Amino acid sequence: MSDYATRRRMMVDTQVRPSDVTKFPIIDAMLAIPREAFLPRDRAEAAYVSENIDIGAGRVVLEPRTFAKMLDALDVTNDDMVLDIGAGLGYSSAVIARIAEVVVAVEDDADRVKEAQGLLSDHHADNVILHKGPLTGGAPEHGPYDVIIVEGAVQQVPQPLIAQLKNGGRMACLFMEGALGVVRIGYMVDGAVSWRFAFNASAPVLAGFEKETAFAL
Repeated sequence: MSDYATRRRMMVDTQVRPSDVTKFPIIDAMLAIPREAFLPRDRAEAAYVSENIDIGAGRVVLEPRTFAKMLDALDVTNDDMVLDIGAGLGYSSAVIARIAEVVVAVEDDADRVKEAQGLLSDHHADNVILHKGPLTGGAPEHGPYDVIIVEGAVQQVPQPLIAQLKNGGRMACLFMEGALGVVRIGYMVDGAVSWRFAFNASAPVLAGFEKETAFAL
């Protein structure tokens, strides 16, 4: 049996803190939630590596540094309602649930939703609402949201998601531009999102978040 607790502390000390993530609630949540529990069994050993972890079907659990820096840049607080797009088996939602008031986790795969439900319940993440549906559609019935975070890369952000962000809300997206990726934080001001550079990172582009090809006549 691996000593996951030691590895978890090491992940925080070597990947999260050195990346200028110092907010106590984020550190505390990442120390508290066992990443290995929220991965397919055959990936559990890789839980604390400093890279994205493939969970199948083109989906990943974002590397700890990327995820922590996104949360840090979003400045999530305990009165925020957060929309977590592409929650997978629920790791990101379990972490955010310790920082925010409510998390609405969107996942498009029925088996993943079922497994996430059990795992989130096991880890007392009772303030997470799971929503099965297309990732591009979000969960408008629970919105609008103070914060939206996308667990994977995008080339463009679907309009229905942007429409679910509250005025004054913020959104974190990892934009892949060729081989290079940039995390930007979008701020909703008077119905329009203004994007600001946060840091560099990379991940696979989520299905449905690719750039539409424009056909020239």
